[in-house]
Amino acid sequence: MKKLTMCIMAIFIVVLCMSIAGAQGHGAMKEEVGEVHFRISSDRPETQAEFNRAVALLYSFAYGKALKAFYDITLLDPKCAMAYWGIAMSHFHPIWEEVPTPAQVKASLAAIKNARYVGIKTEREKDYIDAIEIIYTDVEKTEYRSRVLKFEEAMERMCEKYPDDREAKVIYALTLDATAPKSDKTYAKQKKAGEILLKVFAEQPNHPGVAHYIIHAYDYPPLANLGLEAARKYARIAPSVAHALHMPSHIFVRLGLWGDNIETNIASAKAGLEYAQQDNPNASSFDALHAWDYITYGYLQQARDKEAQALVDQLRDVRQLDRPNFAAAYALAAMPARFTIERHDWKAAASLKMSIPHLFCTGSGVCSKRKYHNRQSRH
Repeated sequence: MKKLTMCIMAIFIVVLCMSIAGAQGHGAMKEEVGEVHFRISSDRPETQAEFNRAVALLYSFAYGKALKAFYDITLLDPKCAMAYWGIAMSHFHPIWEEVPTPAQVKASLAAIKNARYVGIKTEREKDYIDAIEIIYTDVEKTEYRSRVLKFEEAMERMCEKYPDDREAKVIYALTLDATAPKSDKTYAKQKKAGEILLKVFAEQPNHPGVAHYIIHAYDYPPLANLGLEAARKYARIAPSVAHALHMPSHIFVRLGLWGDNIETNIASAKAGLEYAQQDNPNASSFDALHAWDYITYGYLQQARDKEAQALVDQLRDVRQLDRPNFAAAYALAAMPARFTIERHDWKAAASLKMSIPHLFCTGSGVCSKRKYHNRQSRH
């Protein structure tokens, strides 16, 4: 019976991963995603190397690629319990505030069950798996934020229990930022996260998660100058990831560095489009749309109206999205609005119309009920 259950769960995870990840494998060009040293129990050196790559992708919010990478590790090394932890982590998007769907909850619980079935080798790895299980437990009875707060507490305990585990600190810092109350203008949690991350950054300057999460921690006007060094480095650490190329602009925009903002988002849009077209040549990339929004804003601040208009005009060609999410919806709505309002063209602003709802509906025409919260500055 156990073998049958294991087989069913494995098939489910395979199907889900393939449907989400598609053709998101290693590209022909050299991949640069940064350096992560996340120690796991495995007798196979190649497992450790692939796990480090998968976590690097996860830290840069390349969730589809990370999910496929962790799945591939389960084929390479089926007894690697932490690969199943990675599958569950790939469905957890705390900064983007996307509540896991029922399918993601089911897949994550199946992965966690597989981790226990194949055998968790160390107490530390058990603690990691126990922590992520919190996100997918009692989802019908406990609200999502409460589960994330409990996950944060579990990661804090891990930092205390394993003071030399830098990866626990990185994940703990991420959850501190994700759970910080929007009403707290002292930014206490964000500052705490930043302090933790800066210490790790001094020891691991090519760590993608550290640079990324420093930017998120300081993505506020009073704190932005503290994130400038990380912003300058992150795109160079993980240039193969569209989101890593975009994130520095969160600091650049806060500091009015319009040229830097435009340059890094042009690179991000290019990477996002190339990635999306690997799977569907007709799809527009949500990463590219998000980058275009920032580019448009930068152009307008420099009075480069014709270039901003050219980007806004490209929205007419958007027919499909590789991932219909909040960032894409926000860009599609915000870019035309920015173009009119920043130029004080009130007549054009009054005549703006929304004509994109079909992009966020299923093939049956039923629009998704999934909620995406308005945290554009955090994407």
